[in-house]
Amino acid sequence: MNLQGIVAVSGKPGLWRALAQNKTGYILESLDAQRTKLIANLSTAKLAALHEITIFGLDDDIKLTDVFERMKASSSVPDTKADGKKLREFFREVSPDHDEEKVYASDMKKIISWYQILKDMPLFNETDPAVAPAEEAAPVAEEPAKVEAAETEVAPAKPKAKKAAAKKA
Repeated sequence: MNLQGIVAVSGKPGLWRALAQNKTGYILESLDAQRTKLIANLSTAKLAALHEITIFGLDDDIKLTDVFERMKASSSVPDTKADGKKLREFFREVSPDHDEEKVYASDMKKIISWYQILKDMPLFNETDPAVAPAEEAAPVAEEPAKVEAAETEVAPAKPKAKKAAAKKA
């Protein structure tokens, strides 16, 4: 899933796409039907890129993209207005090793609402350009060529003499 350029803005509902950057901040466009434009000032607004967000886990933090992938494979995603018990049960399915003391019901509602916004978008089904080149490694030859290292002695480099500045009289 390609979440590059998708951000959450503190104090603003929904998700935003970063269109451009200027001296003071970013020009953002909402992902809802209205396509509202917003100029987010870096000194006052806090932006969080979705591909960098993690969820508290018992051992390690869990990437939001991994949770979204499991939500995509899940049979039913609860509504954001569901009670806390249903949300917690759902999160035990899609993220069984999340820290239940640190991940609140409000966090789960926010993640589910983000998923509801993103699930029908084409970028949600694209591959992440940052991950794709790493997965497509160069093909390995069947029989690796043997390289024998030649033993050579390398003389230590001599320090260069500094040129004296000529004084004009």
